[in-house]
Amino acid sequence: MDPNAVVSPSHASEAPAPGDGGGLILETTEALAEFLAQLPPPGPGRRCAVDTEADSLHSYKEKLCLIQFGCAGQFAIIDPLRIKDLTPLLDFLKSAEIWMHGADFDMSLFKRTFDWVPEIVYDTQVAARLVGHRQFGLAILVEKVFGVVLSKQSQRANWGRRPLMPQMVEYAINDVRYILPMADILIRQLDEKGRRDWFLQSCRAARDAVMNRQPPDQEEAWRITGWGVLQPKGLAALRALWHWRNGEAEKLDRPAFKVINNEPLLGYAQKFQEDARAELPERFPMGARRRFHTALDAVRKMSPEEWPKRRIHLRVNKAPEAEPRFDHLRQHRDKVGLELDIEGSLVASRNVMEEVAADLTIKPNLLPWQLAFMQSAIDELPGIQPSEEPRGGGGRGRRGGRGGGGENRGQRDQTAPAAPPAPAAE
Repeated sequence: MDPNAVVSPSHASEAPAPGDGGGLILETTEALAEFLAQLPPPGPGRRCAVDTEADSLHSYKEKLCLIQFGCAGQFAIIDPLRIKDLTPLLDFLKSAEIWMHGADFDMSLFKRTFDWVPEIVYDTQVAARLVGHRQFGLAILVEKVFGVVLSKQSQRANWGRRPLMPQMVEYAINDVRYILPMADILIRQLDEKGRRDWFLQSCRAARDAVMNRQPPDQEEAWRITGWGVLQPKGLAALRALWHWRNGEAEKLDRPAFKVINNEPLLGYAQKFQEDARAELPERFPMGARRRFHTALDAVRKMSPEEWPKRRIHLRVNKAPEAEPRFDHLRQHRDKVGLELDIEGSLVASRNVMEEVAADLTIKPNLLPWQLAFMQSAIDELPGIQPSEEPRGGGGRGRRGGRGGGGENRGQRDQTAPAAPPAPAAE
């Protein structure tokens, strides 16, 4: 659909009460097709809310377990574990105006499951942040805007388990029940502030980020946080134990961290490096412990040439003017954020400002609306020189390290950033 032809507020922005409209559980392709057939045809009336649930906290390989769907006051839970052919749904979505909340996760699941993501997805979380909300989780917004308190009881439920419990069904339906009424309110607020185009740019960029995201390098995935303390012998042990843990997790069909987390894994590798004996706790069955020692025995038989190499990260010496340039950009960005009453990190991220401050020849990785606010400060950078006096506190430490200086990391953890940077120019 043409993204400029949609996102028009409907006349129904009253929030439904919890439980209103019920919700079907669709478990066959025929039932899905029948449900979709009675919904509005392609056109402005075909607006739908979509959410997903996965089982990453309960299974070895995360999979799509539920698709929650709302359209024209009708709600349904679509069961992809039972329905083998979801073509009717995907065809419907290709001609619908789609809204999600915190869409990065849902779009990523769609891409991984169907190798397809809707052409444009509108995100109520993006809209909420662009009109000034500092707390933007769905339950918080629903309570603030509609005065409805949603239960979080099923937040960490095992969505791969069947049958679904009644409280899980209610939780799942509520994830889409309020999205369209919320969208109507937020679009009106965006229009009042003249920010609808910022919203459209941000939503397009969010989809591009999902589509261009590269999968992790499986050859290097074993280098978990903390690996840098190990020498090559310890790295060889860590690699072997990482693969051992994955094998155990696959056998049990549970996430690897539920077999054993990273900290003891690093500890065993360090013991091996120091020629000390590593032993699993007795809670592990005999077979798992045997395979654990088999993995380490295989490392003992390796020659040093077969051990992984330590990766040397050469520290890049930044030009002395990079620090004051960054400070100039940050101060300007924070001032803009205050004037707009939004988080400064939405105007420009720390990473983008550091890149620009370090190299004035690069094209800023900013959306057009972001660049419009930052261009004047960028234009002033060539004239900024380092102070002759040493600065107390060591620069980065004074700003509180990565993620400081106006970036609220706790808020960002709720979901992906609302206004992602534009794709880098080729």
